[in-house]
Amino acid sequence: MISERSFEVLRAIVQDYVSTKEPVGSKSLIERHGFGVSSATIRNDMSILEEEGLIHAPHTSAGRVPTDSGYRLFVDRLNELKQLSHAEKQAMETLLDSSVDLDEVLGRSVRLLSQLTSQVAMVQYPTLGKAKVRSVELVAVSDTRVMVMLVSDNNRIQQHVLDAVVTLDLSFLSFLRGSLNDLIAGAALSDVSKLTSNFADAFAPNQRTFVSLVVSNLLDQVDANRQDKLVLAGTANLARSEGDFGGNITPLLDAIDEQVVLLRLISEMEADQYGVSLLIGSENSVAGLSQASVMVSGYGSQAEPLAKVGLLGPTRMDYSTNIGAVRAIALYLSKSLGA
Repeated sequence: MISERSFEVLRAIVQDYVSTKEPVGSKSLIERHGFGVSSATIRNDMSILEEEGLIHAPHTSAGRVPTDSGYRLFVDRLNELKQLSHAEKQAMETLLDSSVDLDEVLGRSVRLLSQLTSQVAMVQYPTLGKAKVRSVELVAVSDTRVMVMLVSDNNRIQQHVLDAVVTLDLSFLSFLRGSLNDLIAGAALSDVSKLTSNFADAFAPNQRTFVSLVVSNLLDQVDANRQDKLVLAGTANLARSEGDFGGNITPLLDAIDEQVVLLRLISEMEADQYGVSLLIGSENSVAGLSQASVMVSGYGSQAEPLAKVGLLGPTRMDYSTNIGAVRAIALYLSKSLGA
């Protein structure tokens, strides 16, 4: 257990290193933070921090930089988060309020989070098991073509245009739409296949081919919801931080490409302080992320989050700002999706 002053020295080292990218020495600490003690006292505190494995010297005669353990202690004892400015909040609400469906909401959210933090932002789509059918829409777009739309209660709208081959009967199309909604509206997406398995059998032989096409297309759209999906933005930011990864970001990019592994990692991360889960450097089980920090927060209800939204970047990051931004986006997504 280190003293309160030693922790304040650690806090200053983290803040200065994040800001300047340069190892921090005792002289610069006194100049910037005015601890009111001698340089020898600060050097002693730094020696204690080094013995505790919280800072280290990247090379001989250099200042000190935080270790993964040092960042962890700094984050665990954060006393406040940097909140979005009024202008940033207004910009976020203006941008996201104009989104018309889930794809657009998530796409804009992840791009905005990347812009706010200068990190790689990621958002996970809500999983199949937690979504339900809100409605099915059948819209004639020509005499022989119909648009099949599946609207889920997580505001995701999927659509596909089918070639009906025969001339469409608008009254029958309206009847079919009503029958489908009576059958599956409000049902879990995972139950749609079972509910519609014999649906076409109730129609006249000359109608079954078209009805089967519509049902088949709906099932394809359900399968699209079934697949776990992760949207990323700001990958180019990694190139600007290449020095933080030993001059080689290839292992990190390879880890990002393995979306199944990344999805599994963030799905298993449990919220801790401030409702955000954070893995720092060596705490990550994925080898390519051993020099990175990953932070996520669930969006949706607190009891059962729909999915995760968060950041990936170097361990040398502004944790206060980034945790605040992730929380803000997660809260807005929860509100936007009515969870």
